[in-house]
Amino acid sequence: MAASYFERIDRLRHKPTPHASGAWDTDEMHFSPLGGLVVHAIDQYRAERAPDGLVLSRISFDILGRLALDECEIQVESIRPGRTIDLLEAVVRIADRPVVRARAWLLTAVDTGAVAGGAVRRLAPPDGLAGRSLGSVWPGGHCASVDVRPVTPAEPGRGTVWISTDLDLVAGEPSSPVASYVALVDTANGIAVRRSPTEWMFPNVDLTIHLHRQPEDRWVGLDTTVTFGPTGQGLTSSVLHDIHGPVGQAEQILTVRPLPGR
Repeated sequence: MAASYFERIDRLRHKPTPHASGAWDTDEMHFSPLGGLVVHAIDQYRAERAPDGLVLSRISFDILGRLALDECEIQVESIRPGRTIDLLEAVVRIADRPVVRARAWLLTAVDTGAVAGGAVRRLAPPDGLAGRSLGSVWPGGHCASVDVRPVTPAEPGRGTVWISTDLDLVAGEPSSPVASYVALVDTANGIAVRRSPTEWMFPNVDLTIHLHRQPEDRWVGLDTTVTFGPTGQGLTSSVLHDIHGPVGQAEQILTVRPLPGR
C-alpha cells in the first residue's frame, strides 16, 4: 500500500502522517493535503445522498487558526440545498476547536461544449521536464513529498510548474480526481517565492478555487504570480491546469511580515 497523507480513524476523524507536515512549522499540517481531505469528506457526504448530477465549481477555505499535526474531525452539511445548485459547508476541528471553514458551490452539469471557450493556452506537458526539489527552500513532509517540474525558469514572484505526488490522500481509500487535485493546489504559495522564507513570512489565511472544468489526471499545473502590497498584505494568484489544459483559478491572501529579529 502506498504511503499517504492521512489515515482514517472513524467516519469523521483522520490522523495526519508525517507527510502532511507543514512548511512554516513542521509541527503543523500543511494546508494543501488538508484541503484535499476536506473535498474527500465532501465526496463521502455526497455519496451517502441520492445522485444529484452536480459538480464542484468553487470551494473556498478560511483558515481560522493553527493546524496542529494532530487528528482532525470534518463535518459536512448542506446549507443551501437545491436541484441545480447546492451550497455545502465543511468545518474542520482539531482538539474540538474549529480551524478551517470551507464552503463549496455545486452546480448542475450540462453540455455546453458548443459555446466553450475563453481559456488560456495549455502549458507544455510535464513529461521530459527536469524536476527540482522544494526541500531546498521549504522544510516539512508535504514539500518533500511532491514532484515539482518547472515549465519556465523561476523568478521572484513568478513560477510555472507541474506538481504531483505518489502518495494516497487517505490510506487504503481511493480519492476522486478533484480531491487529489485540490490536495496540491495550496502548494502554489511556495513555488513562486518573492522573498526568502528565512527572512520574511507570507503564510496564506485562505484559499479559493474556481473551476470551469473538472480536473483529470495526477498532474497539477500552476501558473503563479505572487504580489506583495505596501501594508503587509499579499496575493498569490494561480491559473490552474491539468494535462488537457486550464481548469480554473486559485487565489490566496497572504499576511506578509518580517521574521522576528529581521
